[in-house]
Amino acid sequence: MSEPSQKPEDELAGTEQPFVSHLMELRDRLVRAMAGVGVAAAILAIFPGPAELYDLLAAPLVAHLPAGTTLIATSVISPFMVPLKILMMAAFLLALPVVLYQVWAFIAPGLYAHEKRLVMPLVISSTVLFFIGVAFCYFFVFGQVFKFIQSFAPKSITAAPDIEAYLGFVLNMFLAFGLAFEVPIAVVVLARLGVVSIEKLKDFRGYFVVLAFVIAAIVTPPDVVSQLALAIPMCLLYEMGIWAAQLFIKHTQAPKEDSASTSP
Repeated sequence: MSEPSQKPEDELAGTEQPFVSHLMELRDRLVRAMAGVGVAAAILAIFPGPAELYDLLAAPLVAHLPAGTTLIATSVISPFMVPLKILMMAAFLLALPVVLYQVWAFIAPGLYAHEKRLVMPLVISSTVLFFIGVAFCYFFVFGQVFKFIQSFAPKSITAAPDIEAYLGFVLNMFLAFGLAFEVPIAVVVLARLGVVSIEKLKDFRGYFVVLAFVIAAIVTPPDVVSQLALAIPMCLLYEMGIWAAQLFIKHTQAPKEDSASTSP
């Protein structure tokens, strides 16, 4: 007679906690994350300081303004509020590893081993890709965009952008390029969840190229360089996402239960 194989023991068995305990842990994690942002803000407030942070952010635009031209503030409180907003944004980005670690420490105990192998690389890679997108926008795209815009300004006009309007423009561009560089993450997640297959993703290449150029035409200024600078990386990252999805699907599958076997 054969003996039925035993069902593998659940690795999360015995780790359940009361709902109140989860709320208390969530509170502690949020406090630690906010403390990390506060420490980063204090450091940046001392060095280099809010005003210097704005000067650094405005450097790509100022470099293409006429000699002696600076940005202006049309609101009474703009000289105070705008650098403060930049300080808080920079502090959050600086403390982002601490924030993400607190999020990971909160959800990790409830994940299986194969789920941890999926979530942790995605969190790290999505953060890195977002920073790469922002850096690409700041160091390359801004220079081309502002050069193009200033080349069309009539000589009878003195370009003097408002600091608050410039901040809004910069944040929109950072967000657009940061999210555009998340294309591989979206592809991996969709493929891993079974929403689309790898074959369907490969067949969608031509449509995605068109979609990438449409998105670039909408979110970027009306110059060819910035549109190409967004569309071409999106197409390349789409191909990278297909390649990464195949690896993730292979290495993050749930362990298969041994089927019952009988022996005479």
